[in-house]
Amino acid sequence: MVDRLAGLRHPVKLVFCGTPGFAVPTLKALLAAGHEIALVVSQPDQPAGRSRQLTAPAVKQAALAAGLPITQPENIRTNAEFHARLEAIAPEAIVVVAYGRIIPSWMLDLPSLGCINLHASLLPKYRGAAPIQWAVARGDAFTGNTTMLLDDGLDTGPILLQQTVEIAPEQTAVELFDVLAKAGAPLMVETLAGLANGTIQAQPQNQSSATFAPLLDREDGRMDFAARTATELKNRWRGFQPWPGAFTMLNGKKLIVHRLEAAAALHSAESVLAEPGQLRVENHRLFAACAENTWLELLELQLEGRKRLTATEFLRGSPLAANARLG
Repeated sequence: MVDRLAGLRHPVKLVFCGTPGFAVPTLKALLAAGHEIALVVSQPDQPAGRSRQLTAPAVKQAALAAGLPITQPENIRTNAEFHARLEAIAPEAIVVVAYGRIIPSWMLDLPSLGCINLHASLLPKYRGAAPIQWAVARGDAFTGNTTMLLDDGLDTGPILLQQTVEIAPEQTAVELFDVLAKAGAPLMVETLAGLANGTIQAQPQNQSSATFAPLLDREDGRMDFAARTATELKNRWRGFQPWPGAFTMLNGKKLIVHRLEAAAALHSAESVLAEPGQLRVENHRLFAACAENTWLELLELQLEGRKRLTATEFLRGSPLAANARLG
């Protein structure tokens, strides 16, 4: 990276738009590269934790620590004061990383180098709000980052640079977030340098190859033992961390599965005839039947209204009826 960036040190005057921790490495990398960050734009503080105390987003905290000016408008589309402020700054580029709001047309048209976005997928795959979660949940072996020029569509703008990142077999979405955030920071620095020096040419996306990664819903965490194999359920559990996780129903109560593992086929004769969702206990271990005669071992569980337990502790405190079934 250092060699490729040699001679591409033109400092750019920019506005940075971002909100969660995913955007912080890029903000810090742009500062370290010597670019002038005239303004940081983040979403407003939000209530957090049981106390619901207003908490500043990670980007705001990083901006304040670096002594950068910051604004948190409730609305950017029709905000005349915000519009005038950005016009007065006259940024060469607007960098957008996980800001969480649609950039209006007037902002897209403002900077000479454009609005440059870091998106955590290999576009056009996984356009949308949750690309990291869906890449893991669907069992992909790799994903990556894309820098692109924003347009009026949903992640449809022309591609600038891309990098591929492997997804480890046991990696969760939480772990992959950190990997992609750190990898994306130098990619954005390289992108900005290349745009400033005219060495990067934007390439249109292949619209026919687009796939989507919609915002997660609570029901995405519901375990469907009849429709999905053990491996598919494990992948969804990995992808949907920390929310919505993985849950099902047992005797009319919600059962959260905190840890699980795809298991080898069980050996008992009745297991061969098990219906999806049926539970089996073997050597103090708890298994659930899934699609295509696959089995999921439930390692750590939490029944509604009770504390989190290992499977052994759970079985000791909640004896299962014959042919007990999840779902």
